[in-house]
Amino acid sequence: MHTSSDKGSPPARLNVSGLAAGYGGAPIVHGVDLSVRQGQVVSVIGPNGAGKSTLLKALTGQISVMEGSVTLDGRDITNTRGDRLARIGIGYVPQTRDVFDTLTVHANLEMGGYLLPKRQVSERVDEVLRVFPQLAAMRERTAIKLSGGERKMLAVGRVLMIRPTVLLLDEPTANLSPELSRVVLHDHVRRLANEGAAVLLVEQKALEALRISDWGCVLVAGTPQIQGPAPDLLARPDIRQVFLGQVLGDAEVDGSAPSAR
Repeated sequence: MHTSSDKGSPPARLNVSGLAAGYGGAPIVHGVDLSVRQGQVVSVIGPNGAGKSTLLKALTGQISVMEGSVTLDGRDITNTRGDRLARIGIGYVPQTRDVFDTLTVHANLEMGGYLLPKRQVSERVDEVLRVFPQLAAMRERTAIKLSGGERKMLAVGRVLMIRPTVLLLDEPTANLSPELSRVVLHDHVRRLANEGAAVLLVEQKALEALRISDWGCVLVAGTPQIQGPAPDLLARPDIRQVFLGQVLGDAEVDGSAPSAR
């Protein structure tokens, strides 16, 4: 099993060991070993249908883990429901249905703090708006009127309301322009890790994801095919051919075109 660590690095916050999961008794993903440490971004990349989102659904209790285990700081959280995961510090941003369209930015953030004592909600809203100052000027705007990039900022901001120690992101750049994709990944996702979060990122724009990651895992047909330090994966001259080239075009792999799924 890989450890994605060097000597002297902190222990894994999130650890996945021998995981198999799927629907109706048939595993979609299997043999998954991953660990994510404080301050790290670990990216799971691969072609459409590889099982990337299925993996996140298994980690967040939306589908059953059939084999293996998931631990948070050494505590077994396998098959724990999403609301309970939020209470113990795991934040999850799905690819779709990530904000409430009819609510304002401010109200969306308040909804993200539903687990908090009421006296803390306003304080946390102010904290999130300091992280995403662009949202402060539109706090009374309804979410449906936001651009794609603004909406994604709000989705992440909602999760940050609970101050998660582990952040799970499912394709945060889906349907965003290349420029906005780079802003989301470099300015927001990487920064959150630098500030102490452990980030597990599922992303279709493989090369752009690896550029902001510490570790990468290539998932193909539900199984990790290769994984290692992200700079090592990026340095391989055959990355497109070995990892994704037969399945994805260069534009989709390197993030120069929006992903479709």
